[in-house]
Amino acid sequence: SGHVQLPSPQNVTLLSKDFDMILTWTPGEGSPPDVSYTVRYKSQERMDKWIKVPHCKNIHRTSCNLTCVLPNFFVKVWARVKAVSGGFQSPWAESQFKEYHLDVELAPPVLNVNVTNNLIHVKASFPLATCVESLSWMYDLNLWEAGSEEKKQYERNFRKNTVTINTTALRGNYCLSARSSFQSIDFKYSKFSQPLCVLLNHKG
Repeated sequence: SGHVQLPSPQNVTLLSKDFDMILTWTPGEGSPPDVSYTVRYKSQERMDKWIKVPHCKNIHRTSCNLTCVLPNFFVKVWARVKAVSGGFQSPWAESQFKEYHLDVELAPPVLNVNVTNNLIHVKASFPLATCVESLSWMYDLNLWEAGSEEKKQYERNFRKNTVTINTTALRGNYCLSARSSFQSIDFKYSKFSQPLCVLLNHKG
């Protein structure tokens, strides 16, 4: 007896970032250097049961990606984490709840642009975990002449669809930018991607 109990992890937060649901925390004050962490979660489907997360048992990092262990993307989930060192463990520290479908934060898509004679073919790729690929991700694409405020919008394209733009009437430097979108209760949007500019129908 007389040993000091391990301090619990602090700032335990379920974070929705770039299409992922991640639990983050900071070490409790005065934690030993060799401390490791174990994470569990529970969902609204079974409020009485904390479920183990095999890839987040006795880990040394201070985050755990829960996206692909979630049983359902449409229910609230909570997570908790404890510190372990030697034979000792801390009390569990718990996060607030989050729901992937409502709280998911989107990253902008990465554009792949292919310019042929009179056409631009635009494909968007998303940093998605495989388990959420089947959800109905979309993207909005803007096209404008460099220096102009007037943007032509191509909205609500399904993630895997290529947008083809006829450039016969366009000449000069044109820019493209896109944002991811997703419909939960309202539409959610990412920021727009960095503009990608191409020279069209350039003579010479």
